[in-house]
Amino acid sequence: MITLPRTPSLRLDGRRALVTGASSGIGLGCAVALAEAGAHVVCAARGVEKLHASVDAIVAQGWSAEAQALDIGDLDAMNAALDGHDPFDVVVNSAGLARHAPAVDTTWEDYDAVMGVNLRAAFFLSVAAARGMKSAGKRGSIIHISSQMGHVGGIDRAVYAASKHGLEGMIKSMAIEWGPLGIRINTICPTFVRTPLTASTFDNPERAAWIADKIKLGRVGEVEDIMGAVIYLASDAAALVTGTSLLVDGGWTAD
Repeated sequence: MITLPRTPSLRLDGRRALVTGASSGIGLGCAVALAEAGAHVVCAARGVEKLHASVDAIVAQGWSAEAQALDIGDLDAMNAALDGHDPFDVVVNSAGLARHAPAVDTTWEDYDAVMGVNLRAAFFLSVAAARGMKSAGKRGSIIHISSQMGHVGGIDRAVYAASKHGLEGMIKSMAIEWGPLGIRINTICPTFVRTPLTASTFDNPERAAWIADKIKLGRVGEVEDIMGAVIYLASDAAALVTGTSLLVDGGWTAD
């Protein structure tokens, strides 16, 4: 008799997850996906009113979630918040910042702000999450929402692309360091996704034409396009996946 292989489960029942930037857009989509898959999700964001409304909507579906007011750019507050929770099995960092401008017009303040959230905070969130997983003996999954701009360049995006290229290098090194512990770390790299934060880009005819020309599948991203990717990387289905990027870019980086 042939013994057939079994598909690893995409369920997350009994697992604890943290999602930053969870009050709207991609972060909210990630929180919903994890909760629907059975995880208890701690939803973290700066905007308290919107955050609580989002958590209430998740709980109303019969899923498990709670709110955590958090600015991950404040490292002391971030560490205190993580210390206040039991170690997580899954950490998804969807908090990010973009201040697009030509490189020659970029200020030191904008550079520091973007790097502070997109790279510095991402680095130390990863470290705090990994420490918690290690102390609890958890073979956890850390996922950062990066960008296709972590693999290519873009108009007026020198600082943003630099932060995301840095993030891609960071997770490769952390994957090497934490692999023996069974802790996985990866990125999801979306193309332009239709959210309130990208509305101004889509409203610019020149930028909209640039985007349409680059996405081979002929449409921009929707939040739902990221939800399956985060479940995959969080689950046992991705048990051998670490130090890599899942590009959800409609073919943008194919050439």
